[in-house]
Amino acid sequence: MNLPNKLTLMRIGLVPFYIFFLLMPGIPHHWLIALVIFAAASYTDHLDGKIARKYNLITDFGKFADPLADKIMIVAALACFLQLGLTDAVVLTVIISREFMVTALRLVASAKGKVVAANAWGKAKTISQIVAVLLIMLMQYWLEFSSLTSVGLPFGEQTAAVFWWSGAAALWLSTLLTIISGVIYMVQNFEFIRQAG
Repeated sequence: MNLPNKLTLMRIGLVPFYIFFLLMPGIPHHWLIALVIFAAASYTDHLDGKIARKYNLITDFGKFADPLADKIMIVAALACFLQLGLTDAVVLTVIISREFMVTALRLVASAKGKVVAANAWGKAKTISQIVAVLLIMLMQYWLEFSSLTSVGLPFGEQTAAVFWWSGAAALWLSTLLTIISGVIYMVQNFEFIRQAG
């Protein structure tokens, strides 16, 4: 197994660690720890693709596993956010539904000897989701940091509300990109859907 594929598997392997810290509010600075782990996992997404392209290490496994790792990473974070009251069930449902549809499309294409690789819209969707998750983690850490220290929050509850709405806006924007990219995948690969019928 080449290095890019190992990095992809490492990204999946980091998921349980940031889930643990996201859902353990009793641990001081748990938001910061989760943020650092998620950021490291996100960076492997950039790194594995860069290495694969530079050294011509692109494989069919990588084309399939890389977007799958992104899906696992994002859905796990959003599921935790849902449990913590930081996102809406609609956001998670839309994102999961899109991922199931695109994965099903990839499986149908694979059965016909074709690989549906990530396109620019899919990458924009993933980046927007990563940014939204990191933004929410950062804002939640600021709230946590303020409660652990004597710094305090300017405007108190209003700041917390602004943070919540900012995170929600970032997630809804990424959800819109998720829908757009999903539609584009379906349109571009409609031949596989028609043949499957």
